[in-house]
Amino acid sequence: MSPELISILVLVVVFVIATTRSVNMGALAFAAAFGVGTLVADLDADGIFAGFPGDLFVVLVGVTYLFAIARANGTTDWLVHAAVRLVRGRVALIPWVMFALTGALTAIGAVSPAAVAIVAPIALSFATRYSISPLLMGTMVVHGAQAGGFSPISIYGSIVNGIVEREKLPGSEIGLFLASLVANLLIAAVLFAVLGGRKLWARGAVTLEDGGVPGQGTASAGTGSSTGGSGTGTGGTGTSGSGTGTGTGGTATAAVAVRPEQQTGGAEGTGSRLNPARIATLVALVALVVAVLGFDLDAGLTAVTLAVVLSTAWPDDSRRAVGEIAWSTVLLICGVLTYVGVLEEMGTITWAGEGVGGIGVPLLAAVLLCYIGAIVSAFASSVGIMGALIPLAVPFLAQGEIGAIGMVAALAVSATVVDVSPFSTNGALVLAAAPDVDRDRFFRQLMIYGGIVVAAVPVLAWLVLVVPGFG
Repeated sequence: MSPELISILVLVVVFVIATTRSVNMGALAFAAAFGVGTLVADLDADGIFAGFPGDLFVVLVGVTYLFAIARANGTTDWLVHAAVRLVRGRVALIPWVMFALTGALTAIGAVSPAAVAIVAPIALSFATRYSISPLLMGTMVVHGAQAGGFSPISIYGSIVNGIVEREKLPGSEIGLFLASLVANLLIAAVLFAVLGGRKLWARGAVTLEDGGVPGQGTASAGTGSSTGGSGTGTGGTGTSGSGTGTGTGGTATAAVAVRPEQQTGGAEGTGSRLNPARIATLVALVALVVAVLGFDLDAGLTAVTLAVVLSTAWPDDSRRAVGEIAWSTVLLICGVLTYVGVLEEMGTITWAGEGVGGIGVPLLAAVLLCYIGAIVSAFASSVGIMGALIPLAVPFLAQGEIGAIGMVAALAVSATVVDVSPFSTNGALVLAAAPDVDRDRFFRQLMIYGGIVVAAVPVLAWLVLVVPGFG
C-alpha cells in the first residue's frame, strides 16, 4: 500500500473515531500527524509542525478574545440594535444584510477570512439575541464572502486570473466573478428558505424602545402584538413568560424571548446606550477593519493588540474574556490542518490530482478535479488548491474539448463554496464566534452542511459551467 493511500485511510479513521467517541478531532489529528509523519513519511518534528496554521491560531484567538470583551461590555448589544434600526425592525432582512456586507468587503479587496472575522461575531450575536438559526446566519456570512470573492479587484479574483494568464488560458474576469456571485446567491436563497427564513418574515418587525433594550419593545407579525415578553395567539389570547400576546383573524403574534442577562445590555446595565467602554470598543472594531483592509495588517495580531488595550483600560469588563476564547475549536482546527499539512508534505494532494489529470476522458477528469478541489479545500487553502489544480487541468484543456473559462469558473466555485466546512478558516471563524450555543451540535451541523456542499456543488458546477463548453 502506498504511503499516500495510508495517509488518506488514517484521515478516515480519525473522522470515524471522532464521530463515534467523545474525543476532540483536533487532538486525534495531532496524534495522526505524529504517527503518519514519523512512521510513514519519515518527517521530523519540524516537518510535521510545518503544517501548523500559526496564522489561523492567532486569528481565532485574537478575534474571539476581542469580541468576548465586546460582549462583556455590551458593545455587541449596541451593534445588534443598530442593525435592527437599520432595517426598521425587519429581523428577516439581517441575514441578507450580513451576506451583502461580507460580499462587499471581499469584492473591494478584503481577504475572505478577514471579512468573516469582522462580520461573523456581530452576525451570530444577533442570531442568538433574536432566535435565528446560527447555521443560517453563519453560512450567510461565509457565502456572502465568497459571493464577492472573485471580483476583478478582489484577492481571489486577482490570484486566479493571474494563474490563468500565466498558463496562457482563455479567461473572463467578469465571467469568473458572476459565476461565484450567482452560485453563492442561489445557495443563500435556498438556505434562507430551508433554515427558517419564512418564519422570520412571518415574525414581522421588532420595535426597540428605551434605547433598544430587548424585552421592552414589541414584536409584531400580521396584526398581532406582544409586549414585555414572548407571547402567541391564534384567534384569541395567550400568554408566555411575563408578557401577553393577542391575535386576531387567525394571525399569530411573535416576540423574541430574552434572557435576563440580555436585558441588562451588558456589563454596564444601561441597555444599549453608549458609554466610554463601548465607544472605545467600537473604535477598536473600526480600527480592526481599517488595519486589515486599509493597511493589510494581520487580523489576528491586530485583534489581540486591540483586546489587550481594552483589557488594560477596563479590566472588570475583560476579566472573563480569556476564558471565553473558543479553545476547543482552536484545538480542533489546528490539529486537523496540521495533519493536512503532513499530507501536503508527503505529496498526497499532488498524487491524487495527477492521478485524475491522467484520465483519458476530459469530462470525467474535469468533474473529478472539481471534487478534489472541493474536498481538499474543505480542509486547506482554497487559493492554494486552485493554484495546484488549474495547472493540472492545462493538458486536457489544451485539447479543446473542455472550455477553459467554464472549467476555471467551476474549479473556483467548487473550491470556495466549501469554506462553510468547520475545518476551513471561514467555517472555523463562524464556529468560534457563535456565543451561547452548543458548540458540539453547531460543529456537527456545519460538518453535515459542509459535506452536503462538497457532494452536490462540484457536480452542479460541472453541469452548468463545464458541460456546455463555455470558453
